[in-house]
Amino acid sequence: MAAFARLSQPILQTLSRVTGVDFALPEAKTAKEIAHGVAALSLLFTRRRDGLADPYLERNELRRAYLAYYVPVNLAKVQSLLMELPAWPTDPTAAGRPYRILDVGSGPGTAVLAVLDWGARLATGPMRPLECVAIDRSPMALSDCSRLWEAYVSLAPMPGAELRTVCENVERTSPWKRWERHSGEPFDLIVLANTLGELFTSARDPLASRVALVGSLLDLLDPAGTLMIIEPALRATSRALHRLRDRLLEDKVCTVYSPCLHEHPCPALAKVEDWCHEERPWEPPAVISAVDRAVGLIKDALKFSYLLLRKDGRTIVRRGTDVYRVVSELREMKGEKRVWLCNETGRPEVGRLDRMRSQSNAAFDEWRRGAIVRIDQIVRGQRKGRDVTLGRIPDSATVEIIRSV
Repeated sequence: MAAFARLSQPILQTLSRVTGVDFALPEAKTAKEIAHGVAALSLLFTRRRDGLADPYLERNELRRAYLAYYVPVNLAKVQSLLMELPAWPTDPTAAGRPYRILDVGSGPGTAVLAVLDWGARLATGPMRPLECVAIDRSPMALSDCSRLWEAYVSLAPMPGAELRTVCENVERTSPWKRWERHSGEPFDLIVLANTLGELFTSARDPLASRVALVGSLLDLLDPAGTLMIIEPALRATSRALHRLRDRLLEDKVCTVYSPCLHEHPCPALAKVEDWCHEERPWEPPAVISAVDRAVGLIKDALKFSYLLLRKDGRTIVRRGTDVYRVVSELREMKGEKRVWLCNETGRPEVGRLDRMRSQSNAAFDEWRRGAIVRIDQIVRGQRKGRDVTLGRIPDSATVEIIRSV
């Protein structure tokens, strides 16, 4: 399991200090106290998303539940994607220049806290100073952001790390344009975590408004920087993210670093029932598991949809017609296994008969959603004059996992 799939001790201690929930206990008694708030938030985030326009983090019960439950979960999601970035705050080629982060719709600053902890855990030598800016419409959320930041740096000091909070509604203004004009310094990382789908919901054309917002943020991005968008792993929010991706690529304002392995229109939009999301392994704190049992939720894996966008054309792996992203679970069927893949050729379904298992294709058994793989042979045949859409991996094929999850 990746190191960032487990929350650090400074993060757990920080959350304990700010929320009053003791994350050090095997099963915190206070988990029952926040369960009602978590249940209400879960309903809001999944089945009653029309209520997201209301400032739910202004309500004390919901705010505490969010801090104790959703902040650690979402922080782990951000850190799982930070592991994919091609440049780190320890990058010696940028020594002396601060690593600048902008968290848009920050809430209590989940993303800036994730980056702060990420830097602290990676620091083995000289570290670039971190300059973090958190923007949100809620003064109380920004107050919590400052409290979490201060609690963390008191436990794990980060020399040169600075936080600035900005209270603005980004639907009404573009605050970064006003004060960044004076700074002139671009951002190395811009994050919209569980934010974009909550913006412009009442606009005449929500997609156009979101495209414009992302486009203005890309203008603030360093040429070698990354814009990270995370959305819930729901069909509606994920498909909206796929459509946003297509519009941005059509406008040629950026390229996709990850997860996509091509710049063509998203094949998951071809059928209304299709959508694409991630499922990353993690080790939840005992408090999270206790709340799950009380509420009836399951957070044994990190589920979300995402985009990592760049302006320099860099990609997470070398692309090719033989390189695929696994976009489903490995489905075990009678006498075979099947999976859905995605690359520049489309969204094919591929299977391997159990009797065709060989040493060269044995890696097929280790595929997981989100993995990047290479297959040198896929056989497709015909049945009664029709092309068979299901591809088969023969025993002679070579299968390789290029990047696991």
